[in-house]
Amino acid sequence: MTRSSGKPPTQRQLRVGEQLRHQLSTIVNAGHARDPDLQGVNVTVSEVRVSPDLKNATAFVLPLGGQEVDPVVAALNRASAFFRKELGAQSDLRYTPRLSFQMDSSFDEAQRVEELLRRERVRRDLDDSETARADNHETDEDGTTS
Repeated sequence: MTRSSGKPPTQRQLRVGEQLRHQLSTIVNAGHARDPDLQGVNVTVSEVRVSPDLKNATAFVLPLGGQEVDPVVAALNRASAFFRKELGAQSDLRYTPRLSFQMDSSFDEAQRVEELLRRERVRRDLDDSETARADNHETDEDGTTS
């Protein structure tokens, strides 16, 4: 869910999103959905982003092991009305948001950054910057070296 206004989420959006994440995690992994693509699949719900009016929510999910992502996300979206009904029964929200599910790519992105940081060239640059920073600390405020 993109934020076209560029505003960060409000405390209420964050609080509702976290509440929905906990509840949705329990509901999705309970195995009550009838879709065969969801049978026996454990799903991690890593984040739920709620729109400013709290009427729409996007759940970022990843099947355990990262296998069969596309069919699982498609099945979750097909069963979104069921999950919404279950959330409505469990939550104390005045209005239960419409749900959509997306693959969570943050784990892949974190792994990509980790691999970049392990490269020899990046390590060398980081070591050089630490050496330069240490050299700057040895210089007094008047510019003389101690």
